[in-house]
Amino acid sequence: MQALVAVITGASSGIGEATARRLAREPGAQLVLVARREDRLSALAAELPAPTTYVAVDLTDDDAPERVLAHVGEHHDRLTVLVNNAGAAWRAKFADGGYANVQRHMAVNFDAVLRLSEALLPLLRSSAPSAIVNVSSTAGRIARGGTGAYSASKFALAGWSDSLYAEEKPGGVHVGLVLPGFIATEGFPQAELVQKRLTRWTVSTPEAAAEAIVEAGLGRKPERYVPRPYAGLAALRVVAPRLVRRILTGGSAAALTTRTGADEKDSAAAK
Repeated sequence: MQALVAVITGASSGIGEATARRLAREPGAQLVLVARREDRLSALAAELPAPTTYVAVDLTDDDAPERVLAHVGEHHDRLTVLVNNAGAAWRAKFADGGYANVQRHMAVNFDAVLRLSEALLPLLRSSAPSAIVNVSSTAGRIARGGTGAYSASKFALAGWSDSLYAEEKPGGVHVGLVLPGFIATEGFPQAELVQKRLTRWTVSTPEAAAEAIVEAGLGRKPERYVPRPYAGLAALRVVAPRLVRRILTGGSAAALTTRTGADEKDSAAAK
């Protein structure tokens, strides 16, 4: 059995950090952490039980994919899992944020993922069986007011993931998709949602998302929602779009958008 070598982006906090801790428990795991905050990466690498190195880089930089590839090539002779987790969100209605807001979302949440995947794909192919796990969002299936730019980038990531899966499956590179909903973190505990019985089910943890990433990567699952019930709402969007639009423009949906800080959960993952 070949050693597990994993690259995890957005690894300095939130879902990325939880994923690093989870994968570090796998037998023979070797990790490469990628994020902007070197101090957080260094501290995490020192804590993990698996051999771990890191690359402190902004994935939107022109040379970021080459830097990550060079680092992996220097320390490892294979790559078995790529976790594309880093992402960001800035809430704004289209009339206020316009194209500029869409563009910056696409740069982080879509373009950076494609560029890094393109750079590492030859190594993933030569290491097959291997896997790419793209962390989209439930917002990549269902959009709310004020989050259109974020949803556009995550919809694009979900669609591209489906296509890439079909293209790379014959060569042994699996592509899995994870779609988190509201995730309770230190910065955004989602206290208002957790305290209410009606909305408590909508909130999950970074650890649950990390487990879903492991299932989508090592377990080669095609798609995982976190929490799982969100899959039902996504399916409802297909069969009853009018109903879902009515739900998402109601008072409770407006409360989720304006008071919980839900969209900022992903911006922490990019740091």
